[in-house]
Amino acid sequence: MLSDALQFVKRSDDWVATTIIGGVLALLFFLIVPLFILQGYFVRAMRAAAEGERAAPSFTDWGGLVVDGVKLFAVTLAWSLVAIIPTTIFAVLLAVGTFSIAETTTQAGTVPAPQPDPGLNIGLVLLTVVGALLVFALSLLVAYFVPAAGANFALEGRLGAGFDFRTIFKGAFTSEYAIAWVLAIVVSAVLGTIGSFLSFVLVGVFILFYVQVTTYYLWARGYADGLAKQSAL
Repeated sequence: MLSDALQFVKRSDDWVATTIIGGVLALLFFLIVPLFILQGYFVRAMRAAAEGERAAPSFTDWGGLVVDGVKLFAVTLAWSLVAIIPTTIFAVLLAVGTFSIAETTTQAGTVPAPQPDPGLNIGLVLLTVVGALLVFALSLLVAYFVPAAGANFALEGRLGAGFDFRTIFKGAFTSEYAIAWVLAIVVSAVLGTIGSFLSFVLVGVFILFYVQVTTYYLWARGYADGLAKQSAL
């Protein structure tokens, strides 16, 4: 699977042009529309990978890419709220707790106030630890399921497929998808680091696009293989 993923872009007849276009779109992400085009291309790449295609698709039907990109963005954002909302609540509670304790340590001006109840400090520490663990766990879950949701959307072509929890969980809770997810992390960590470093001379931008397509391939291929295996049982 990893070998196929790394060769996915290069097997395309116009892989150089595809990589250049992808890199340029990444550079223009701040214009929003290029970002959606890029997201739409990733949808197309996932669909090709899930269907067993050996070569990456080309940039065609740009209008369709924008539509698919907006849909993928919506799916990703909706799933990410599972982690964003608790993280925001935790940050607010932590800020309020810290401010409250700080208020009890000093009075107006420079007159020291009585020492606060040690229980407040202990409570704040516990809140920080428990909250941080909860945020980490939720973020990890979101990071694991978001690619599966995107892959399911790419496979079926319907926005609702990105929220078909039964099917998504069915494909995500497989060894095929889990292995692909880990491989995607490794590829991103190794090649992504190289690409990020070389971004200072622009070359890295094109490497990062290559890495992104590779990771999307791994997610979709692992998800599709796992889903097919579960359906065959």
